[in-house]
Amino acid sequence: MHTKLEESVAPKRASREGLRRFVETFAEEHPPLSLGAADLTIKDPDRVRGRYGEVFNYLTRVELEVERNVLELRALMPDATETDRFFYQDVWSPQELQHGILLDAVQQGFGMAPAATDLAVSARIRLVGVLSHLPGMLGVVRLLYYLTGAATERSAVIAYSRLVDGLRTMGEHAIAETVIAPIRRQEPGHFAFYRMSAEVLVGEEGLSDWQLQLARILRRRTFDLVGVTNRRQLADFGEVAHALEFDRDLLTVARQISLVERELLWAQQQGMKVPGYILAALNEAIRLGTVRRAGLEF
Repeated sequence: MHTKLEESVAPKRASREGLRRFVETFAEEHPPLSLGAADLTIKDPDRVRGRYGEVFNYLTRVELEVERNVLELRALMPDATETDRFFYQDVWSPQELQHGILLDAVQQGFGMAPAATDLAVSARIRLVGVLSHLPGMLGVVRLLYYLTGAATERSAVIAYSRLVDGLRTMGEHAIAETVIAPIRRQEPGHFAFYRMSAEVLVGEEGLSDWQLQLARILRRRTFDLVGVTNRRQLADFGEVAHALEFDRDLLTVARQISLVERELLWAQQQGMKVPGYILAALNEAIRLGTVRRAGLEF
């Protein structure tokens, strides 16, 4: 799923100067969304809740956990570049927070309580931040940050695209056009930032072979789907995947999620369509979601 916005907002060849200009332009053209501008009218609240209640609940939690994400980034990259810090503190974070507020307002409209958010920074994150001071490690940490961000934003673009289409089909045009569609329009810009940042880091700044190899090992061992830190949340993701019909074209979804890391980490492996760890995570999420819907324990 390649959107016109991604083509228009990102320059053809990434450079540090171009990346900074892109972030500044994106911030100017896409201010945080306003709750006051949204039409929260829902024609059939019970039907929306039945079909997409878990989707709204999951997406709301993920968007509102941006506060923890910022704390994690400060811990992970105490020596972050000025552009990275500007993006995640002044551009991405305010936008994502408003996404969460809008989604929460919608789910309250169909009678669903918000999911609890986790704002605690894990000990593992803090340890990685300490290790980032070692020679060469900051480059590895930055690359993993960009790859995680790119995969997250591709997941978001797919999810919001399918959600807005589903709501339109149901005749719920108010929330589709004034909540979900505006959120979806901002997500490709986030993806473009992560993709460009990774390309600049690998192509212009340069990483050594050992840094790239370490990034491959760590990415394979630590990959998580967006919003997942435990098995319960993995099952939650599986429920979302089912509601948005990811399970009907899972390989296509996985290819989209893995786009940047396939290009930068695994290009030497000819014929690799999807990194195995991403497809395995998606399959396990869908399996756990199926088990839960069947009323079984997992």
